[in-house]
Amino acid sequence: MPLIRTDVTLLLTRWREVIVAGVLAAGGLWMVWRGGYLLVPVGGAVVAFAVAWGFLGIRRMRFAQGVAAPGWVEVDEGQVGYLGPAFGGYVALPDLVEIRLLTMRGRRLWRLKQADGQVLLVPVDAAGAERLFDAFASLPGLGSADLLAALSPAVAGSGQTLPGPDATTRVVWRRAGQGIVRGAG
Repeated sequence: MPLIRTDVTLLLTRWREVIVAGVLAAGGLWMVWRGGYLLVPVGGAVVAFAVAWGFLGIRRMRFAQGVAAPGWVEVDEGQVGYLGPAFGGYVALPDLVEIRLLTMRGRRLWRLKQADGQVLLVPVDAAGAERLFDAFASLPGLGSADLLAALSPAVAGSGQTLPGPDATTRVVWRRAGQGIVRGAG
Protein backbone atom coordinates (compact mmCIF):
# COMPACT_ATOMS: atom_id res chain seq x y z
CA MET A 1 0.00 0.00 0.00
CA PRO A 2 1.59 3.29 -1.07
CA LEU A 3 2.14 6.04 1.44
CA ILE A 4 0.59 8.69 -0.85
CA ARG A 5 -2.58 7.97 -2.82
CA THR A 6 -2.15 7.44 -6.54
CA ASP A 7 -4.42 10.33 -7.57
CA VAL A 8 -2.51 12.74 -5.30
CA THR A 9 0.79 11.52 -6.76
CA LEU A 10 -0.50 12.10 -10.30
CA LEU A 11 -1.71 15.59 -9.36
CA LEU A 12 1.63 16.52 -7.77
CA THR A 13 3.51 15.11 -10.76
CA ARG A 14 1.42 17.18 -13.16
CA TRP A 15 1.94 20.38 -11.14
CA ARG A 16 5.61 19.73 -10.21
CA GLU A 17 7.09 22.48 -12.38
CA VAL A 18 4.68 25.10 -11.01
CA ILE A 19 5.29 23.91 -7.43
CA VAL A 20 9.07 24.20 -7.81
CA ALA A 21 8.67 27.67 -9.32
CA GLY A 22 6.49 28.65 -6.35
CA VAL A 23 9.11 27.43 -3.86
CA LEU A 24 11.78 29.36 -5.78
CA ALA A 25 9.59 32.50 -5.70
CA ALA A 26 9.15 32.07 -1.95
CA GLY A 27 12.93 31.89 -1.56
CA GLY A 28 13.30 35.07 -3.64
CA LEU A 29 10.69 36.85 -1.53
CA TRP A 30 12.56 35.78 1.59
CA MET A 31 15.73 37.34 0.14
CA VAL A 32 13.86 40.58 -0.59
CA TRP A 33 12.41 40.58 2.92
CA ARG A 34 15.87 40.19 4.44
CA GLY A 35 16.82 43.45 2.70
CA GLY A 36 20.14 44.95 1.92
CA TYR A 37 21.86 46.30 -1.16
CA LEU A 38 22.67 42.84 -2.44
CA LEU A 39 19.73 40.67 -1.40
CA VAL A 40 16.91 42.91 -2.66
CA PRO A 41 18.01 42.97 -6.34
CA VAL A 42 19.05 39.31 -6.31
CA GLY A 43 15.79 38.31 -4.63
CA GLY A 44 13.80 40.40 -7.10
CA ALA A 45 15.55 38.69 -10.00
CA VAL A 46 14.85 35.27 -8.47
CA VAL A 47 11.16 36.15 -8.05
CA ALA A 48 10.92 37.42 -11.64
CA PHE A 49 12.57 34.23 -12.94
CA ALA A 50 10.28 32.04 -10.81
CA VAL A 51 7.13 33.83 -11.99
CA ALA A 52 8.17 33.43 -15.65
CA TRP A 53 9.04 29.76 -15.06
CA GLY A 54 5.71 29.15 -13.31
CA PHE A 55 3.80 30.79 -16.15
CA LEU A 56 5.62 28.62 -18.70
CA GLY A 57 5.01 25.56 -16.52
CA ILE A 58 1.26 26.25 -16.54
CA ARG A 59 1.34 26.51 -20.35
CA ARG A 60 3.26 23.25 -20.65
CA MET A 61 0.79 21.59 -18.31
CA ARG A 62 -2.16 22.77 -20.42
CA PHE A 63 -0.44 21.45 -23.57
CA ALA A 64 0.11 17.95 -22.15
CA GLN A 65 -2.64 15.43 -22.82
CA GLY A 66 -3.30 12.16 -21.06
CA VAL A 67 -1.51 9.15 -22.55
CA ALA A 68 -4.07 7.19 -24.56
CA ALA A 69 -2.34 6.44 -27.87
CA PRO A 70 0.29 3.78 -28.47
CA GLY A 71 3.83 4.79 -29.26
CA TRP A 72 6.47 7.13 -27.92
CA VAL A 73 7.55 10.67 -28.90
CA GLU A 74 11.23 11.62 -28.81
CA VAL A 75 12.68 15.13 -29.08
CA ASP A 76 16.46 15.12 -29.33
CA GLU A 77 18.83 17.79 -30.68
CA GLY A 78 16.42 19.48 -33.07
CA GLN A 79 14.79 16.28 -34.22
CA VAL A 80 11.28 15.01 -33.48
CA GLY A 81 10.61 11.30 -33.66
CA TYR A 82 7.58 9.11 -33.19
CA LEU A 83 7.98 5.39 -32.62
CA GLY A 84 4.62 3.71 -32.97
CA PRO A 85 3.45 0.13 -33.42
CA ALA A 86 2.24 0.66 -37.01
CA PHE A 87 4.10 3.76 -38.24
CA GLY A 88 6.70 6.26 -37.15
CA GLY A 89 9.75 8.17 -38.18
CA TYR A 90 11.81 11.27 -37.58
CA VAL A 91 11.70 14.86 -38.81
CA ALA A 92 14.31 17.58 -38.27
CA LEU A 93 12.94 20.86 -36.93
CA PRO A 94 14.99 23.03 -39.36
CA ASP A 95 13.48 21.05 -42.28
CA LEU A 96 9.92 21.47 -41.00
CA VAL A 97 7.71 23.62 -43.27
CA GLU A 98 4.22 23.00 -41.88
CA ILE A 99 2.41 21.79 -38.78
CA ARG A 100 -1.24 20.79 -38.97
CA LEU A 101 -3.59 19.41 -36.34
CA LEU A 102 -5.71 16.61 -37.80
CA THR A 103 -8.82 15.15 -36.25
CA MET A 104 -9.76 11.78 -37.69
CA ARG A 105 -12.31 9.43 -36.15
CA GLY A 106 -12.16 11.30 -32.86
CA ARG A 107 -8.36 11.03 -32.61
CA ARG A 108 -6.13 14.11 -32.93
CA LEU A 109 -2.75 13.95 -34.65
CA TRP A 110 0.05 16.40 -35.32
CA ARG A 111 0.95 16.32 -39.04
CA LEU A 112 4.57 17.44 -39.47
CA LYS A 113 5.63 18.11 -43.06
CA GLN A 114 9.24 18.48 -44.22
CA ALA A 115 10.50 20.55 -47.14
CA ASP A 116 10.99 17.40 -49.24
CA GLY A 117 7.31 16.44 -48.81
CA GLN A 118 7.72 13.68 -46.21
CA VAL A 119 5.06 13.69 -43.51
CA LEU A 120 5.16 12.39 -39.95
CA LEU A 121 1.92 11.83 -38.01
CA VAL A 122 2.22 12.04 -34.22
CA PRO A 123 -0.77 11.37 -31.93
CA VAL A 124 -1.46 14.28 -29.58
CA ASP A 125 -1.97 11.86 -26.70
CA ALA A 126 1.09 9.63 -27.24
CA ALA A 127 3.57 9.11 -24.43
CA GLY A 128 6.12 11.91 -24.41
CA ALA A 129 4.04 14.22 -26.64
CA GLU A 130 4.31 17.01 -24.05
CA ARG A 131 7.93 17.42 -25.19
CA LEU A 132 6.63 18.82 -28.48
CA PHE A 133 5.60 22.05 -26.71
CA ASP A 134 9.17 23.35 -26.37
CA ALA A 135 10.20 21.97 -29.77
CA PHE A 136 7.29 23.68 -31.55
CA ALA A 137 7.63 26.91 -29.56
CA SER A 138 11.22 27.23 -30.82
CA LEU A 139 10.02 27.51 -34.44
CA PRO A 140 10.08 31.04 -35.91
CA GLY A 141 6.68 32.73 -35.75
CA LEU A 142 5.01 30.07 -33.57
CA GLY A 143 4.30 31.02 -29.99
CA SER A 144 3.14 28.95 -27.07
CA ALA A 145 -0.23 30.72 -27.09
CA ASP A 146 -0.78 29.55 -30.69
CA LEU A 147 -0.11 25.95 -29.65
CA LEU A 148 -2.55 26.14 -26.77
CA ALA A 149 -5.19 27.74 -29.00
CA ALA A 150 -4.79 24.93 -31.54
CA LEU A 151 -5.45 22.30 -28.89
CA SER A 152 -8.45 24.06 -27.38
CA PRO A 153 -11.77 22.25 -28.00
CA ALA A 154 -13.35 25.34 -29.59
CA VAL A 155 -11.11 25.18 -32.65
CA ALA A 156 -10.45 21.47 -32.75
CA GLY A 157 -13.34 20.88 -35.12
CA SER A 158 -12.80 23.91 -37.34
CA GLY A 159 -10.88 23.81 -40.58
CA GLN A 160 -11.05 22.17 -43.96
CA THR A 161 -12.85 18.90 -44.44
CA LEU A 162 -10.70 16.01 -45.55
CA PRO A 163 -11.93 13.00 -47.45
CA GLY A 164 -13.13 10.37 -45.04
CA PRO A 165 -15.54 10.14 -42.15
CA ASP A 166 -15.37 12.80 -39.47
CA ALA A 167 -12.00 14.24 -40.53
CA THR A 168 -10.87 17.87 -40.15
CA THR A 169 -7.55 19.67 -40.38
CA ARG A 170 -6.22 23.00 -39.14
CA VAL A 171 -2.94 24.65 -40.13
CA VAL A 172 -1.14 25.60 -36.91
CA TRP A 173 2.11 26.89 -38.43
CA ARG A 174 3.68 27.33 -41.83
CA ARG A 175 7.27 28.42 -42.42
CA ALA A 176 7.46 31.88 -43.99
CA GLY A 177 8.92 32.07 -47.49
CA GLN A 178 7.67 28.68 -48.63
CA GLY A 179 5.78 28.49 -51.86
CA ILE A 180 6.14 28.70 -55.61
CA VAL A 181 9.15 30.62 -56.86
CA ARG A 182 8.78 32.09 -60.32
CA GLY A 183 11.80 32.85 -62.44
CA ALA A 184 12.68 36.44 -63.20
CA GLY A 185 12.56 36.60 -66.91
